[in-house]
Amino acid sequence: MASQEIEALSGALARLPGLGPRSARRAVLWLVKNREQALPALLEALDAVSETLVECSTCGNVDTQDPCGICADPRRDPKSLCVVEDVADVWALDRARLFQGRYHVLGGKLSALDGIGPDDLNIASLLARVEEGEIDEVVLAMNATLEGQTTAHYLAERLENQSVRITQLAHGLPVGGELDYLDEGTLAQALRARRPVG
Repeated sequence: MASQEIEALSGALARLPGLGPRSARRAVLWLVKNREQALPALLEALDAVSETLVECSTCGNVDTQDPCGICADPRRDPKSLCVVEDVADVWALDRARLFQGRYHVLGGKLSALDGIGPDDLNIASLLARVEEGEIDEVVLAMNATLEGQTTAHYLAERLENQSVRITQLAHGLPVGGELDYLDEGTLAQALRARRPVG
């Protein structure tokens, strides 16, 4: 049996996404075995993030500065705005380095079952950013779920009177995907989004 403190650490790590109880115990054992080098570095990094972490007042991203590094970057196209559900989506899209504009984090998606309505998301600040008039295109990068698509449809309706082009991420066949392994929803979307060859 491990001590109460080690069990508490294991329990805390098990609550992280992607880590179950067994993975958390393995991580704790690795930290214990490598405590001379690993623990001080981990504690220092956690302490630094804990003290400096802020939410960007412009876009809702999480960073150690406000405005965040993306909003403050003068190389970013201020005329393109990509709207996402969560900070993880910003990080995923930005890691790909395919979008050179700026972002807006809604902080979730509309969900009647969970009681999440428009007032619970960062929609008012999105509309205010668009109304300032500097933005030419709003890319709705919602997840391909029912709630994500409902959110995208709601935002498109709210933005339709603005002088911006509203686009949405394409959905359908993944690169390298095989038809017999895809679900019906993905296949249906791919067929609806078909385009001419050549």
